[in-house]
Amino acid sequence: METRIETVTVADGSFDMHLWLPEGGSGPVVLLIQEIYGVGPYIRKVAGDLAALGYVVGAPDLFWRLRRHWVSDHGETGTAASLELASGFDLPQGVADSAIALAHLRALPEARDGAGVVGFCLGGSVAYLLAATAEVDAVASFYGSAVPEATGMMEKITAPLLFVFGGSDPYIPRDQVAIVEQAAAGRPNVEMHVAEKAGHAFHNHEAPQFYDPEAAPVAWERAVEFLRRHLG
Repeated sequence: METRIETVTVADGSFDMHLWLPEGGSGPVVLLIQEIYGVGPYIRKVAGDLAALGYVVGAPDLFWRLRRHWVSDHGETGTAASLELASGFDLPQGVADSAIALAHLRALPEARDGAGVVGFCLGGSVAYLLAATAEVDAVASFYGSAVPEATGMMEKITAPLLFVFGGSDPYIPRDQVAIVEQAAAGRPNVEMHVAEKAGHAFHNHEAPQFYDPEAAPVAWERAVEFLRRHLG
């Protein structure tokens, strides 16, 4: 699988975007938005999985203004450091950076057909907010903590949208997930997948304290089928 690093230029600087190409060399694009641990082993594994499905995948370094190339482990120390760093993250600025990264991705010679966005945790929030401002063909938001308080943004989103939550997430309580379910009800472009017994970041196989071996493959297959329907 071919990989490389693209440089994305914005008004006040530039940042890296890791790129994975499918075996065929081209395909629909997927912007993969990081969690607080950075573009580390987990995000890279997800990117490889998506590229193996035929997508051109770009994962931007969204913490570049705080700490370039930030990657931490999922242990207690790494999590504390990541949370501290993320507390200084400017969410609207991150959404704006993501929009420019998406445009860069779509302009690549390997890009064809549609464009999707997939985000986890922090990235799930960014992906959702990006869907309200950018032209995309599919968005999969995994347990974005900013989603429940921003359900009004759904009115601005016309793209197909998949929300994935854990029903036993201590960071996003079930009543907050219910707010999203209520807002999504009756919207033909919005789908919900709630793994009732799973907690936060349950798809993260690099984090034993989060990973749920039963819920993770079910949610991932739902996301893959969602992307296949809307991106090919």
